[in-house]
Amino acid sequence: MKIALVGSGYVGLVSGACFADFGHDVVCIDRDEDKIARLRDGIMPIYEPGLDALVDSNVKAGRLTFTTDLAEGIKDAAAIFIAVGTPSRRGDGHADLSFVYAVAKEVGEHLANDAVVVTKSTVPVGTGDAVERILADSGAVERGHRVAVVSNPEFLREGAAIGDFKRPDRIVIGAEDDFGREVMREVYRPLFLNESPILFVNRRSSELIKYAANAFLATKITFINEMADLCEKVGADVQDVARGIGMDNRIGSKFLHAGPGYGGSCFPKDTLALLKTAEDYDSPTRIVEAVSKVNESRKRAMGRKVLETLGGQEDARGKRACLLGLTFKPNTDDMRDSPAIAIAQTLIDAGVNVAAYDPEGMDQAAPLMPQVEMKDDPYAAIDGADVVVIVTEWNVFRALDLGRVKQLANAPVLVDLRNIYRPEEMAAQGFTYTSVGR
Repeated sequence: MKIALVGSGYVGLVSGACFADFGHDVVCIDRDEDKIARLRDGIMPIYEPGLDALVDSNVKAGRLTFTTDLAEGIKDAAAIFIAVGTPSRRGDGHADLSFVYAVAKEVGEHLANDAVVVTKSTVPVGTGDAVERILADSGAVERGHRVAVVSNPEFLREGAAIGDFKRPDRIVIGAEDDFGREVMREVYRPLFLNESPILFVNRRSSELIKYAANAFLATKITFINEMADLCEKVGADVQDVARGIGMDNRIGSKFLHAGPGYGGSCFPKDTLALLKTAEDYDSPTRIVEAVSKVNESRKRAMGRKVLETLGGQEDARGKRACLLGLTFKPNTDDMRDSPAIAIAQTLIDAGVNVAAYDPEGMDQAAPLMPQVEMKDDPYAAIDGADVVVIVTEWNVFRALDLGRVKQLANAPVLVDLRNIYRPEEMAAQGFTYTSVGR
């Protein structure tokens, strides 16, 4: 089967490479000529473990190609996936669907065969209906082609996307007719054989499932972060609390790791879009509203937590902090809504000089935090620091040479916002150690 992916960003590129690895003939389409040229040269626009090798093997096998020509790319494609960005719209927080609608219009104008148009982008409820109208207005149906619009949200974790795609918890397909369902069954036939659970629902349910899932996970993160604050007040250990409640199968242990708050390309944007959708339909989502507000305030609070180790805001001026980890999570170069941005700004606002190191994210981080001095390795960032702050739990930070850290830093002060070290071990090493919820 020929499959076209319109949009060669994170979702489009990972999905396209995985579909090609299933044996489909895949074309990834993007208007960015430089991106397509780099992809043809084997240069990935994002950091995702294993993606470069997967793309390379399928390009060499002739199953994966790249183009800037949408008309040529969708020619004879049985399934056309729309995988362009839907960022939060400035001013009101709604998802910006202009890219989705522009692609739908162009597909409708050039479609020359029966096809299923699939929204892979994260979109609010009702977007599929709008895409269906745009395709009809663009003439595809009038030309006698059978066209179905399907919702197929992605559930890929950055840093583990390839495994998530090939071994998914579930595949959600929102279709309104048999034609759409049958084509999607063929698209995912290799996963049918692996007995991956595939859930067929109506289109609007599919669109809402994506937002509801992310909002629920964001709620779990925010809940355990608030419990961490309470643990610090009452003398409990949030890691023990998380284990104790996570052993309840009704709750589960995932997303119960206290930290500086969630970030990334999905949770902040999707919770906000869900709030706006709920407002539009006069169905308030008070829990999600609280989650979003608490998470945003937490990031600055973590910056103030670091300032306390420097003697408070007044005494911190002129001192030096080292941030280890800048991306919102490990194994990605994604800086979108990373807690590190707010933490760094809180320190800078207090007159603290900030140095930082991240294994993959510094090129993305530098324009977002121009006052932060980027270093080539963790120890260069630690050199001369009055406090060392672990912001992102990259593996390289889990086994720091603590003796070297003490030697290089001005003071043996470490703030661990990811709880990757044990308090008793750090005390034995002579560190003033601050963690979260312990």
